[in-house]
Amino acid sequence: MRAAKFPMLATMDGDQPRLRPVSPVRTDGFTVYVANLRRYGKTHELEVNPKAELCYKDDQDNQVRITATAEILTERLLLEEIWATNPLLRAYLGSIDNPELIIYRFVPNRVRYMREWALKYFEVPFSAHS
Repeated sequence: MRAAKFPMLATMDGDQPRLRPVSPVRTDGFTVYVANLRRYGKTHELEVNPKAELCYKDDQDNQVRITATAEILTERLLLEEIWATNPLLRAYLGSIDNPELIIYRFVPNRVRYMREWALKYFEVPFSAHS
């Protein structure tokens, strides 16, 4: 996941899948945090259906796929920690209290790994709090 850096995020827009690259602002094990603006399409998509999948793929075509449920981060201390360590957020949004800011926590319920076009995924054990 460190080598890939920018995963692709899949959500559903009604019956139409949507895929886009995202830039995580924090990762704790397989729990991924992504900043978002309220006006973006994925805000409505995740509000209607919080099920999502993140796919990391590195330069050697190794993949980590995280099936997750998105939730809006509300813990002020964690928000402040993410805010303090992300200069781009501070520069772009100006204030942690900017009403446009949403940080999603993608809580994993399944993690799979595939090595370089091996055509077989392996289940990755993880703690529910990873």
